Amino acid sequence: QVQLVESGGGLVQAGGSLRLSCAASGRTFSNYAMGWFRQASGKEREFVSSISWGGATTYYADSVLGRFTVARDNAKNTVYLQMNSLKPEDTAVYYCAGARSSTSRNNIRDYPYWGQGTQVTVSS
Repeated sequence: QVQLVESGGGLVQAGGSLRLSCAASGRTFSNYAMGWFRQASGKEREFVSSISWGGATTYYADSVLGRFTVARDNAKNTVYLQMNSLKPEDTAVYYCAGARSSTSRNNIRDYPYWGQGTQVTVSS
């Protein structure tokens, strides 16, 4: 059974930084791409970033490009999302997601495994 557990969310002022972590278990972590998605109150869940199985290829939503950085440590079965220059519009529940392939990108349907989410709130 695949399990994904996010941590690192919280309340931060605009311009600040947070680092989210996602610990994975239940399958061979290094074989699969991982993604981050977010869902603001009253809105649909949206793609934030993804990283390929070995970490060589990353993708970002235009809204976070240049501010967020995704990384993974396959030895620790963990994926990270470093979020800098945070804006109030980044406020959302952030979800870690496990892909069904090694190179999945931004299609939410490619991610069958999900964590419980962690709240990120950015105050103005």
